[in-house]
Amino acid sequence: MNIHEYQAKQLLAKSGVNVPSGEPCTTVDQARGIAEKVFGEGRQMVVVKAQIHAGGRGKGTFKDGFQGGVHLCKSVDDTVAKAQAMLGNVLVTKQTGPEGKQVNTLLIASAETIVDEFYLAILLDRVSGRPLVMASTEGGVDIEEVAEKTPEKIIKELVDPALGLMPYQARKIASGLGLTGKLLNKGAKLLMGLYKTWWDNDANMVEINPLCIVETADGGQDIAAVDAKIGLDDNALYRHKDIAEMRDLNEEAPLEVEASEHGLNYIKLDGNIACLVNGAGLAMATMDIIKHYGGDPANFLDVGGGATTEQVTAAFKIILSDPNVKAILVNIFGGIMDCNVIAEGIVEAVKQTGLKLPLVVRLEGNNVEAGKKTLAASGLALQSGDSMADAAEKVVKTVA
Repeated sequence: MNIHEYQAKQLLAKSGVNVPSGEPCTTVDQARGIAEKVFGEGRQMVVVKAQIHAGGRGKGTFKDGFQGGVHLCKSVDDTVAKAQAMLGNVLVTKQTGPEGKQVNTLLIASAETIVDEFYLAILLDRVSGRPLVMASTEGGVDIEEVAEKTPEKIIKELVDPALGLMPYQARKIASGLGLTGKLLNKGAKLLMGLYKTWWDNDANMVEINPLCIVETADGGQDIAAVDAKIGLDDNALYRHKDIAEMRDLNEEAPLEVEASEHGLNYIKLDGNIACLVNGAGLAMATMDIIKHYGGDPANFLDVGGGATTEQVTAAFKIILSDPNVKAILVNIFGGIMDCNVIAEGIVEAVKQTGLKLPLVVRLEGNNVEAGKKTLAASGLALQSGDSMADAAEKVVKTVA
C-alpha cells in the first residue's frame, strides 16, 4: 500500500526524523489557515505540493494547462491562488499516464533554504534477504538515472535484521555522504530514525529524495527529509490499523479496489484476453504464454490458493467490467486449491453474468476430474485446454 507524502512525513516524525513543518488540506480555506500559521512562525516562503501517488509532480501539467504540482509561495494570497488552481484539478505526470490523477489534497509546508541535496532509502534486498540502506550524494534526481550514469556514487549498506541498523553503520553512511562535525551526528541520528520507520511500520521501502542540508533560523545548518515516499507491506497491515486507515481509495483503480474487497489480487492491463489464475507465479507465466502466442493479457488476476465459489464469481464480474476484454482464459493448477471449487465458480459466474465471450479453461491438479465433470455437465460453451500452452493458443485464436 502506498501513502501520501504528508502521511509518510507523519510516520517519519514519530520516529524522530526531522521533517519541515506543514499540514495537509483539502479546501482553499484550510490552505489559507495553514499558510497563515507557517508564515506566522517567521517563515519567508511556503511550498504547496499536490498529494497524489505518482512522481514527477513538480514537472507535471494540469489538464487545464496550469503548470506544476509543486509551487513556492512568498505570501498567503499566493498560496491561496495556487491552492485554488490545483485542488480538484487533474495533474498529469510522467508516472500517471495521460489520464492523470485528480488532486484532492495539498501539503502546505515551510519551504526550507536548501544548501545541499542527497538521496536516501531503505528497502529489502531480495538477493540477501536483508534490509538495505542506499544513499547517494546525487539527491533530487531519479536514483535509476544515477545507477545508470554514475553507479559509483551509490552507497550500499546491508543490515542484519536481528541487530537492526547499528550506530557505526549510520555514521559510516553519513560520512560517505560527506557530512562532518555536527551534521555527521545529525545525519546518523536521522538514519537511525529512518530505519526505525521502515522496521516498525513493516514498510517495503522508505525513500527520502531529497534529503537536504538546510539553513536554520539562527544561521546554522540542519538535515531534514524535504520529500518522502513510503510503500507498505499489505500483508502486515493487520498489525497497523492506524496505517491501514491512511489508504486513499481515490488513488487506486476502481476495479482493483473492488478486487481487494473480495480478497483478490487484480491489476488491469491494456490487452483483451482476461486471465483468471491461482498463484502469482502461475499468473505471470500465463501472461507470458499469452504473449508468446501473439495475444495481449488484459489483466493480472490471482484468486489465491483457497478461493471460494463466491470469489470466483466476483472475479468474473470484475473481468467483465473491463470493456476491452474479448476472451477469458482460466488457468488453474490445484495444489491447495480444489479444481472443482473453481469449476463450480465458473458455472455460477457464467449464469450470473450471462457470459457471451469465448472462454477457455485449463484445470490440473487437486480434484481435477471432479472439476472437469462439473464443467461438462453444465452445458457451458467453453473450450478445454489440455495444457497451459494448448489453452493459451486456443484463447489467442478466439480473438485473432
